[in-house]
Amino acid sequence: MDDELSIEECTLLLILARQSLEQAVNGKPIEPLDVDELPSRLKEQGATFVTLTRGGSLRGCIGTLEPYLPLAEDVREHTIAAALRDYRFPPVKPEELIEVKIEISRLTLPQELDYSSTEDLLNQLHPDIDGVILRDGSQRATFLPQVWSKISRKEIFMEHLCQKMGAPTDLWRLKKLQVFTYQVQEFHE
Repeated sequence: MDDELSIEECTLLLILARQSLEQAVNGKPIEPLDVDELPSRLKEQGATFVTLTRGGSLRGCIGTLEPYLPLAEDVREHTIAAALRDYRFPPVKPEELIEVKIEISRLTLPQELDYSSTEDLLNQLHPDIDGVILRDGSQRATFLPQVWSKISRKEIFMEHLCQKMGAPTDLWRLKKLQVFTYQVQEFHE
């Protein structure tokens, strides 16, 4: 990622995420964000995924692939959603907060891959660097680059991504899907 945030900007986003997490989980109103007080890059539109873990296990992950909010607001919105609205998990409880860790992934804009065959597609994927989006009509799914650490073989990565999309695991071999890649700047507590 060419335009990485500074350590200070990352720290501020993590503080904002923690504050919104604690307020939301404790049922308190979310304090309005004074955008004028933010560094300029945190006012710019940005796309993030916020991942919550507890004891090293996934506890929630919500985000967006394309920017539509100022970066600081995007982080706050997705932190709250990951804690309370990830359908895979019950809402985070106040007593869990001490154990929940926050990871923020700031995304680049997705770029569509032009590929001629499944072999060509696999050759264009860069494990540990590329996040991947699969799209088949209105269905789509993504894996952040961090998923490569758990699924390092490209073929299996693509199969799991098809499955996440709700499609047969071999769909990527049977028809040409739209495939996009993006990169992230990842930082965590």
